[in-house]
Amino acid sequence: QVQLVESGGGLVQAGDSLKLSCIFSGGTFTNYAMGWFRQAPGREREFVASISRGGGTTSYADVVKGRFTISRDNTKKMVFLQMNSLKPEDTAVYYCAADSAVWGQVETSRRQYDFWGQGTQVTVSS
Repeated sequence: QVQLVESGGGLVQAGDSLKLSCIFSGGTFTNYAMGWFRQAPGREREFVASISRGGGTTSYADVVKGRFTISRDNTKKMVFLQMNSLKPEDTAVYYCAADSAVWGQVETSRRQYDFWGQGTQVTVSS
């Protein structure tokens, strides 16, 4: 069974940076496209970024484009989310997710993802 464990969250000030990590186990990492989602209190879980199985294709939500960067290391079975110029509205629990997509494909809908981590809290103070 695939398991995902996120880390790297914390409390930062507006304008700071954070790098989230997610480690994958229990399957073949390169069989999965990977995504990051987030959920703020009282809101639905929303798409943040995704990356294809080989890492050659990425997709970002408009609200994070230019500030966040998703990457993956297939040898270490890890996916990362580098978050720069953080804003208070980025405060949320961030989730890593795995999608058994075809090569080169990325998905933005949370319904397409098969496995989820437990989440890591990111809090940005103003």
